Amino acid sequence: MAEQLAPVIGGVAGGLLLLLLIGVSCYLWKRLCATVTYEELPGTSAMTPTATCGGQPHARTPPRSPPDVPFVVPPSLQGRVQVPLRRAEWAQAPRDSCPALELPPSTSSSKRGEAGVVGTINPELYTVPEDTSETDFPDGCLGRLWFWVEYQQEAERLLVGLVKARRLRAPTDTCSTVVRLHLLPDERRVLHTKTKCRASSPQFEEHFIFQVSSRSVTQRVLRFSVYHVDRQRRHQFLGQVLFPLKSETLAGDCRHVIWRDLEAESLEPPSEFGDLQFCLSYNSYLSRLTVVVLRARGLQLRNDRGVVSVLVKVSLMNHNKFVKCKRTSAVLGSANPVYNETFSFKATATELDTASLSLMVLQSAEGDKSLQLGRVVVGPYMYARGKELEHWDAMLSKPKELVKRWHSLSCPTEP
Repeated sequence: MAEQLAPVIGGVAGGLLLLLLIGVSCYLWKRLCATVTYEELPGTSAMTPTATCGGQPHARTPPRSPPDVPFVVPPSLQGRVQVPLRRAEWAQAPRDSCPALELPPSTSSSKRGEAGVVGTINPELYTVPEDTSETDFPDGCLGRLWFWVEYQQEAERLLVGLVKARRLRAPTDTCSTVVRLHLLPDERRVLHTKTKCRASSPQFEEHFIFQVSSRSVTQRVLRFSVYHVDRQRRHQFLGQVLFPLKSETLAGDCRHVIWRDLEAESLEPPSEFGDLQFCLSYNSYLSRLTVVVLRARGLQLRNDRGVVSVLVKVSLMNHNKFVKCKRTSAVLGSANPVYNETFSFKATATELDTASLSLMVLQSAEGDKSLQLGRVVVGPYMYARGKELEHWDAMLSKPKELVKRWHSLSCPTEP
């Protein structure tokens, strides 16, 4: 009997335990359905049925308002300002429109200006300057020459490259051109290019080498003499370029191409004591008197003083009283030195009526006093006459323009 009751009691207990588990599961499922809700998207019906539990529809909670989402301006509309959209604007804002919005009141006008400056591009920084060296030729130009120079310090060699020439004024249409190179003051050694036939704008692309010591290279002048060769092989002079080899010219290893206009060789014989060529210019806005000492020729050097050098002393005078003095660099032992040095003096427009310039050529030697080779004075009528007065008046009539003239040196003062 006991053995028959045991299975019955076990079955009843198991059934009760199963019912208990089912009841607990239903309770937990109702609690889960009560807590989980879904938010309604804009534009959908508010009466959409929700999930059910036990076959009965679950009561729906009212939809929550969408959170404030910041509106990000796309990259193509960087000039506009970002503001958040509220719930009232959520469903009404068009998808493809981006209305212009104003800055918040807290933003000051100074910050707006700063924001506009940041990121701007200056086109002038990215433009390459136009090369007008082959198009901008002055009136009466005899031609133009392109070349480069390089000095090798260890080998003491001066490398010269002649690139091209343009707009040469030859006597005939069939221009045959040759260029001679000298390293002044040594005129005995000459190098020359190949003859370019029937070309008024020849292309050379030739290299030359001069052996010169590092001590004297900055005292030398490179001269290019351009000639036209006719059918009888006669050479007709077209023009020349004088290029002083200064320290700043030879600095660096870069072969920078330089261009210079040809100059006519003066056919006038030098005066008794030599001649001096210089430029004058006056800028009334800056109150600056500019003097450019170019070169001298036919100087009467004293060879009994050993190794000599020649320089030019430029003095500004006012009422015959000394105001300021400047000197050029010294050129070793040349009767035709080339300087190409610029000096500037402070002088107001009213002072020019009583001011004058004195340019004195001096020969100096080691351990000896300087010897005066000649002198030129330019200024108004009370100080100068002739070419010197004309040069001064031409300077005043052409402001901000360099006026170039040759002047004969006056008798030097005896030591």
